[in-house]
Amino acid sequence: MGGRALVQWEQNREGAPASLTVDVYAGGRVPEAGLDEVAFYQVPYTPSSQGVDERLDVISRMPSLEVVQLLSAGYEHVLPLVPDHVTLCNGRGLHDASTAEHTLALILAAQRDLPRWAVAQRDHRWESVPLRSLADSRVMIVGYGSIGRAVEQRLLPFETEVVRVAGRARPDEGVHGAGELHALLPDVDVVVLVTPLTEATRGLFGAAEFALLRDDALVVNVGRGPVLDTRALLAENGRVRAALDVTDPEPLPVEHPLWDAPGVFVTPHVAGGSAAFYPRARTFMDAQLSRWAAGEPLANVVRAGDGGR
Repeated sequence: MGGRALVQWEQNREGAPASLTVDVYAGGRVPEAGLDEVAFYQVPYTPSSQGVDERLDVISRMPSLEVVQLLSAGYEHVLPLVPDHVTLCNGRGLHDASTAEHTLALILAAQRDLPRWAVAQRDHRWESVPLRSLADSRVMIVGYGSIGRAVEQRLLPFETEVVRVAGRARPDEGVHGAGELHALLPDVDVVVLVTPLTEATRGLFGAAEFALLRDDALVVNVGRGPVLDTRALLAENGRVRAALDVTDPEPLPVEHPLWDAPGVFVTPHVAGGSAAFYPRARTFMDAQLSRWAAGEPLANVVRAGDGGR
């Protein structure tokens, strides 16, 4: 089955089935020619981009569009831009290893106080203080899905106990429902937020949740910034610590108080885009184009439309 596809990487153009016409668009200036014939559009992936830009605006200029393929796990920001008849697919699973690695790095950096030692090295100061440990900690993963499982796999060798929480309970998997969150929070040392952003999860972790945590607990957010209430975190004034790869607002303005908040460590939404992501994403795209050309069911469909072959 033929069709025109627009993808990010030359490898995917070269490896595409012969029945497809494939062009490359890696972001930046939008190509003018051929947009009216594009039926499969892979939105160019750039880490930390959540907003609407030319990569998404171009969707409205593709009247023949059948499939929009994202390489991010999150897709809520794209839903309003994709016509109902177009199938939307995401990059579920592609970021698991990268995000899990970064999550573990954030936890270890916070527990072993690595930002402190980075400053001490810069200032040529040799000092030592007692440190926290990850071993024997109780770590709660809120939003226990594929990334949560990858985080757990990396936590268990560090002699931790993992508490699984998702939107709904899955007793056969040992997963608690969101309704149990408050009962569980007083007994955990670390909370990892890895939930997508929905109306149910917006502001999920706020003043009431922080109040239930013990002093010096750590909250790690690698999901979406608005899942955590920034004002509530700032009001903690260091009583509860945080390691954030996503923030609200994002990108974080230069003068925002979160930069200098006590006990807060920030990285600029880079968890999912490590070197491990790109070869996996290109391999996924090869397989997805082959499925589309053969008329087979597509992987990672988050909203089916009449354009799915």
